[in-house]
Amino acid sequence: MARKAASGSGTIRKKTVTRNGKEYTYWEARFTVGYDPGSGKQIQKSITGKTQKEVSQKLKTMTTEVDEGIYNEPSKLTVAQWMGIWTSEYLVSQKYGTVRHYKAQVNNHIIPALGAKKLTALTPHDIQCFYNMLLREGHTVKRKDENDKKVVKKVPLSEKSVRNIHGILTKSLSQAVKNGYIRTNPAAAAELPKKKKTEITPLSDEQVKQYIIQAGADGYGDLLKVILFTGLRENEALGLTWDCVDFKNGKLYIKKQLLKRNISEGGFTFAPLKNDKVRTLCPAPFIMDILKNVREKQIRARLHAGEIWQGWQNDEQRAKWYVFATDLGQHLSPQTVYLHHKKIAAAAGAPNARLHDLRHTYAVLSLQNGDDIKTVQNALGHATAAFTLDVYGHVSEKMQKDSADRMQQYYTSIKQA
Repeated sequence: MARKAASGSGTIRKKTVTRNGKEYTYWEARFTVGYDPGSGKQIQKSITGKTQKEVSQKLKTMTTEVDEGIYNEPSKLTVAQWMGIWTSEYLVSQKYGTVRHYKAQVNNHIIPALGAKKLTALTPHDIQCFYNMLLREGHTVKRKDENDKKVVKKVPLSEKSVRNIHGILTKSLSQAVKNGYIRTNPAAAAELPKKKKTEITPLSDEQVKQYIIQAGADGYGDLLKVILFTGLRENEALGLTWDCVDFKNGKLYIKKQLLKRNISEGGFTFAPLKNDKVRTLCPAPFIMDILKNVREKQIRARLHAGEIWQGWQNDEQRAKWYVFATDLGQHLSPQTVYLHHKKIAAAAGAPNARLHDLRHTYAVLSLQNGDDIKTVQNALGHATAAFTLDVYGHVSEKMQKDSADRMQQYYTSIKQA
């Protein structure tokens, strides 16, 4: 009676096939992974390669895994199929904005370039070529030229964007490794572009002065001045409610932000802060005065609007309503806020200033006026002081001069002693 082959054993043989009248030779190995419990027949798998040595090495790896009980059936999923599963099932602990960003990068970049490949066939070289392509060509943008004709243009991605896509791809493939779909993460061997530090562009003292003047005549000026002199993110300022304003103690409690979602997902909604870092601010007294003025104007607007007011209907609701709202009590539109900022910035001599540059301006002004890094970190809501130092640790011209003056005073005092 013939003896059964042990699980994990295998055989190698040379095979020849004819295609279009031409012979091709390759090597095949077959190995046993177990036995069917019903029929008792062997369950065999095969692997192929161009040379006997290549197949022999693969067979050795497979049979070792079978012997040690760690063998997994190679996945038949494509990269596109796995990315769809990963974004749908494995991001449940992530915030809405993070999931939306991940899905956008997957659909716009990863799937178009790598989606058709089998997950098990994805190599480090494939991924390296993908990153290099993003740096060269990036993505396709459709625009209109000066003659209003549609123009298709290739726009390279920045080093930061490529590193961001690498992070997403690495996470997804790491999960595939945990699931046993692939043995190793091919993204781990990629050579990434160097991280370039983005130069921040805060407003100058003169631009700040002009910005304040121009904001005073704008209906959105109060909001923009609060952002400029507190360092709040735009969504944090839009999500500020009256129960987070403590006039008695002169404090602001930053607990949430207002984010835009698709209408089908609820539209605008309150969401946790970035980094989940709830913080308490002690702004300058003039900021609290601005907020008192905003509250008075809101009460007058509520009385004037009457029944069409879409906000609070009683004192309890009013205490938790938006600090910055329209004349009808609705939340402000981020796009409208942006347009008002651009108009004010242009009039202040800073036409290229982004809304986020107001936050940068606050940080630089704080450091120039003697605030330490830890204080600035708390005000901005950064996760660590190291991050704040990395972004704002450069010494401005004014800070250099102040440092030189202090050293001169010290030297003079020592010399005169």
